[in-house]
Amino acid sequence: MSLTTPSGLYADHLATVLGRADTALERGGFDHLLVASGIEKMRYLDDTPYPFKASPQFKAWLPLTRHPHCWISYTPGRKPVLVYYQPDDYWHVPPSAPSGAWVKHFDIRVIADPAEATQHLPNLGRAAIIAEHDAALPGFEPNNPKAVLDYLHYHRAYKTPYELGLMRRAQRKGARGHLAARQAFFGGGSEAQINALYLAGAGHTDSDVPYNNIVALNENGATLHYQYKAIAKPAEHFSLLIDAGAEVDGYASDITRTWGNGDSEFAALIDAVEREQQALCAMVRAGVDYRDLHLACHRRLGGVLRERGIVDMDPASMSETGVTSTFYPHGLGHPIGLQVHDVAGFSDEHGNLIPRPDGHPFLRMTRVLEPGMVVTIEPGLYFIPTLLSRLMAGPHASCVDWAKVEHLAKFGGVRIEDEVHCTDGDPENLTRDAFAELA
Repeated sequence: MSLTTPSGLYADHLATVLGRADTALERGGFDHLLVASGIEKMRYLDDTPYPFKASPQFKAWLPLTRHPHCWISYTPGRKPVLVYYQPDDYWHVPPSAPSGAWVKHFDIRVIADPAEATQHLPNLGRAAIIAEHDAALPGFEPNNPKAVLDYLHYHRAYKTPYELGLMRRAQRKGARGHLAARQAFFGGGSEAQINALYLAGAGHTDSDVPYNNIVALNENGATLHYQYKAIAKPAEHFSLLIDAGAEVDGYASDITRTWGNGDSEFAALIDAVEREQQALCAMVRAGVDYRDLHLACHRRLGGVLRERGIVDMDPASMSETGVTSTFYPHGLGHPIGLQVHDVAGFSDEHGNLIPRPDGHPFLRMTRVLEPGMVVTIEPGLYFIPTLLSRLMAGPHASCVDWAKVEHLAKFGGVRIEDEVHCTDGDPENLTRDAFAELA
């Protein structure tokens, strides 16, 4: 088995997970760590379940993403136990027998009823039980101890080579979907049609993507988390902003691209945001405070607004007075991995908050970058009516070319997002590498 493949690197990854668990348990004063995969939840007043999503703390141990009612039981110095739920079911396809590179590293106990799990969990000593409260079993109530979770969450920011391999694969899946979506946009598809072709290209269904794809035509691109996918085609196709990801063995990708219909003003805006986005990606280096990157992004986007004749102000003044926040109201990005917005983006290993810069409440990452971290870099410029109305009523309204804003508003906005791996040297742009491979 190659040590350069994700499966070949699994043993080292698990050793890292075990080491983190050992330290977390010692810090919290616990003897055992129990992690539930979660349960299948039924819709209210219905007999249909929601799509199952395994706990990210469970997925950190092994690549089981479709398996409710499973448990990991770990006692330091012992082989971890996997309680594997495999019902005898003819209504649904039951889980197959455990297989893969991870199997030999676990003491696997197969159960046919969720209640049987209690027979395989430790009944002596103090256990840190990480689970939602509805996953509780008699005698095993989730306590989610803060000291344990803070440590585990903090260290999830540092990706192992195994994790990076899976994330590169997730990037390639997502890139294939984006190329299919681009073709569908230029072919005149509706949002629903573009999404369907994205899913086909990425090899996903609507229920197993890591988040609800944002597929926004025209002015819908001005809604940051636009949640719908219209069936009807618009009268004209001005633009497509698509923020859509993919997943491999529980690890997510999160990619955004923006396309226009050839309008020269909007094309120039896309090119300018792309230029600044790539410059920011190149700044993902060990020792850099992510907050400084975010503030630099505001100044850079202010430069774009002035360069394109949208706002006639000094870029630094635009940032200081909040004018850039009218056009760029979100944060530069976030950690990513087992969750799209991965945990501990703004806390230390003791759970202490690392504050956001004043006036920037939506930034999701405030840590200093270190090797092994993967973050998104996603600057954007948008024409959001509710924010523009406030700017128009404010002291800087005269600095804005409102005719240009009106022209660009029908395009919604621009966002470009890559995932970047911080290394000991030059950053690795996982997203650009994936598109280059496909090219």
